[in-house]
Amino acid sequence: MEIRCPRAFLLPLTAVFFIFFPGSQFACASEKEYARQPPGRIIFTKHDRSELEPQQVHISLAGSDHMRVTWVTNDHNAHSTVEYGTAPGQYSAVARGEHTSYTYFFYSSGKIHHVKIGPLEPDTIYYYRCGGCGPEFSFRTPPSTFPIEFAVVGDLGQTEWTNSTLKQVESKDYDVFLLPGDLSYADSQQPLWDSFGRLVEPIINRRPWMVTEGNHEIEIYPIIYPHGFKAYNARWQMPFDESGSESNLYYSFDVASGSIHIFMLGSYTGFNSNSAQYKWLQQDLAKIDRKTTPWVIVLMHAPWYNTNTAHQGKTRIYDNKADSCGPVYVTIGDGGNREGLAMSYKHPASPLSMFREASFGHGRLRVLNHTHAHWSWHRNNDTNSVVAR
Repeated sequence: MEIRCPRAFLLPLTAVFFIFFPGSQFACASEKEYARQPPGRIIFTKHDRSELEPQQVHISLAGSDHMRVTWVTNDHNAHSTVEYGTAPGQYSAVARGEHTSYTYFFYSSGKIHHVKIGPLEPDTIYYYRCGGCGPEFSFRTPPSTFPIEFAVVGDLGQTEWTNSTLKQVESKDYDVFLLPGDLSYADSQQPLWDSFGRLVEPIINRRPWMVTEGNHEIEIYPIIYPHGFKAYNARWQMPFDESGSESNLYYSFDVASGSIHIFMLGSYTGFNSNSAQYKWLQQDLAKIDRKTTPWVIVLMHAPWYNTNTAHQGKTRIYDNKADSCGPVYVTIGDGGNREGLAMSYKHPASPLSMFREASFGHGRLRVLNHTHAHWSWHRNNDTNSVVAR
């Protein structure tokens, strides 16, 4: 799918992702049948380092030229520091951060460290070490100019299909990973949060992952844990404060020197016209100058437009008509979730639906310049990736 003359993009996963753009042309294949794959078994990834060494190391963007490094240690005396530099083993800077931990019934988390490092140069490889011990990691900062490429995955989980999806993602380079909800599928089984962090660590410590919450992150238990998101908020700190948001459940950030503005919205926190999220969104949108920011991308977990029978009843935001000046909506999911594929669609197909397919895989959004972008879906077929365009 080629997108021309941007205006805006939206993506919930089950998750949606919409791009706003004026005038567009698309090249899409029609629906094709192929052998649908069953759910994969859950993979539990064990801890194989010392109590002091960092585990579950991951990075996320934290402002225009900073990165947040997050990790967990079983030793609660470990330091919340990150040493970093542009040469292996040579750390020219050190940053100190904060830490937290939480309990959930009989479970007690390790010490969760969050350290913000920078300022950093764009499109540069940095080497870093967490807490003064353990292995050295490295990451590359996103470029400051076009082109820039996003890997997009929803409903990731930790199954055999998750492994397959992540291998396909890593087979081709990208700059930023976007995950709009349903991360670990822990569903209150807290050790699965640790297992998920270990499973994705080899990937997530090299490129920034930007996430928002899905229904599987809620983890409410009446009276005892009435507010939910206890594990998610402790483990996955996003740049909400940097974007003026009051909640880790919704935020925004820029890439490509502000040419792309991305909203990560919360489907499971207040969003009516009186809510804090709604008011924050209004204020954030008002700051956007479309002359300098031609691309606006919105991600959330619950679809707004959708013709899959498993996800009906969501809010309509347009008048149910195709509009060449409206946003493009991409509903994408099935990165590897344990629930399997949602294969039932409404028939006949809506004229608003350009392409429908139930398959495990991931999406790629490559923004080429101020007016063109390319979207593709990379299907997992056993160990191979098939591109559906």
